[in-house]
Amino acid sequence: MNTARMTHSFAMAHIQGLPGFAELVDHGVKALSGPLRDAEHGGWFATPEHRDGNTGKAAYLHAFVALAASSAVVAQRPGARALLINAIDIIDTHFWSEEEGAVRESFNRDFSCEEAYRGANSNMHATEAFLALADVTRDNRWLVRAQRIVERVIHTHAAANDYLVVEHFDRDWQPLREYNHANPADGFRPYGTTPGHGFEWARLLLHLEAARVRAGMPAPGWLATDARKLFEHNCRQGWSVDGAPGIVYTLDWDNRPVVRHRLHWTHCEASAAASALLKRTGEEYYEHWYRVFWEFCDSHFIDRRDGSWYHELDPQNRPSADIWAGKPDLYHAWQAVLIPRLPLAPSMATALGQLAQSVPV
Repeated sequence: MNTARMTHSFAMAHIQGLPGFAELVDHGVKALSGPLRDAEHGGWFATPEHRDGNTGKAAYLHAFVALAASSAVVAQRPGARALLINAIDIIDTHFWSEEEGAVRESFNRDFSCEEAYRGANSNMHATEAFLALADVTRDNRWLVRAQRIVERVIHTHAAANDYLVVEHFDRDWQPLREYNHANPADGFRPYGTTPGHGFEWARLLLHLEAARVRAGMPAPGWLATDARKLFEHNCRQGWSVDGAPGIVYTLDWDNRPVVRHRLHWTHCEASAAASALLKRTGEEYYEHWYRVFWEFCDSHFIDRRDGSWYHELDPQNRPSADIWAGKPDLYHAWQAVLIPRLPLAPSMATALGQLAQSVPV
């Protein structure tokens, strides 16, 4: 996952003309085309040559491989096009379910055994990847697929849950409300609802709306309406709900804080969603929240001694490593500083490429 996300991030830096990033993109493409790829059965491992013993194939990871490949194609890096074709083939063959209008969660190594679980998180990042694939391949089926995901996860399930995103489902898309109750701080599948994902989905709905309009496709009005409601409800339930500033990691089904840590990515996504909604509506309400979130990031997450951002804070807003140790990657923070400068469509790497071409030399 980190290799794919960093490859995507470095590709966007290279597209902007920042020096020193081309070789990092190339390294990422080679890693994803070599030791991280399963040459026998197809797809990608979480670690080189599955050294951690995990040979499973997860939709979450494959969505990021597709995103990385698409950004590397925009960056015109060697090997990127072949990686993209490979990623699309795996998604089409194994992960996309036309019947469900969503991605399947995970399989064993040879794709013969499927996990009896469906996750909103993997489908959220599939939506992000599909928006990028639509731009790079110029194939609008990715926008059709993205809307089908959003309609299921947000317009159906989240809308019925006061616009707090239901994260865990069985194979038939029935909510699993007690999933990971005994492990509430899981880094990928925490118990309850995750306000940060509500913000992330809000932004993606606006990107999808803009992408469909740009492609000459109908964009249902509920995309913008649901984006507003996601933002407003997650602000109300997530921000400073325990008396301290910041957005808590998770809530229970009565909207009480469960894991009160503040994660950097949550605040990055909140600020990015506020920026997107400000761009879409022009309303001062969203500028207010954009400033609130960025001021919190500036004063709490940015590590001015050692660089980068603290990944998380404890409930007292002190740097912590309880959920994630170290500083895994810069994907969320990097996107948070780029999104306010870019249009809602096309997707980020493509938009940066167009911006770079428009700058006179």
